[in-house]
Amino acid sequence: MSSTSADEIDGLPVSKLYLSSSCPELKAESVISLSDFERVVTPPLQEEKEEYIVPLTPSAAKALPSTVATLPSSPLSSRRSLQWEFKGLTIWLELEEFDNDLTRAVEYFSSKHNSPFIPQPHTTAIYGMEHLSIEEAKSRLRRVREVIPQWPMFAKPIGVTSDTSQCGRPGQVCTIAWSELTLATNPQHEAALDLLYELFYGQDYHRDRPWKPHNSVAYDNPETNCLSLLDTIMYASQNPSLLGMERRVAAISLWSTAGKMGDWKCLERVRFW
Repeated sequence: MSSTSADEIDGLPVSKLYLSSSCPELKAESVISLSDFERVVTPPLQEEKEEYIVPLTPSAAKALPSTVATLPSSPLSSRRSLQWEFKGLTIWLELEEFDNDLTRAVEYFSSKHNSPFIPQPHTTAIYGMEHLSIEEAKSRLRRVREVIPQWPMFAKPIGVTSDTSQCGRPGQVCTIAWSELTLATNPQHEAALDLLYELFYGQDYHRDRPWKPHNSVAYDNPETNCLSLLDTIMYASQNPSLLGMERRVAAISLWSTAGKMGDWKCLERVRFW
């Protein structure tokens, strides 16, 4: 492969690639040499869609650009709005931050691309509840520490993902573009999530298994999507705490996610520590 653009690798859009972070700490010095990447093709979820895994070797890590520009912050009112109509009441886990690293990542990508601003870095635990009133949901959230005294710690992220989702595909509940830090579940997380579902739904509930936790750092509309995996890798290489730290869950919060993202409101928050 003799050359490539910043947005394509081997003719494939970078937004469709996945970075495995089971690799040495990212460091950045120049431009990416694509010969340093090993590509593995995994079976597609659908006939027209393939997922690509790009492990980063030490030499590839050194090939990342040495700087990520510091961008002036643009007014939130000037940024594009996310057009998808969400629903219901949603439970978020708010992860521990190191020097506000997750918050700074959200602001960086939104400001750089003039893209929709995520109001709070989060990992979604339960999305779109419509069987409870706001007051009933608040009351149940206030009891969360009685059943889950402390949410299990998250290990270091296992990867960085940038992709688009389409409502109706397996496990996808909205049609948006996004970039994320991909997290891993374990038996302790699955048990905690079961307790949380039981608290909000009672004994009779259904959820997807296994859980696929992630912390999104950017959203966009698919038709105007400016996000890319390369962008996310470059930023993470200059902010190593994003991929290099285990994180406790600092708080659990209840949000109204009915309507567009600009309509979201935090209704209640319970801190674990």
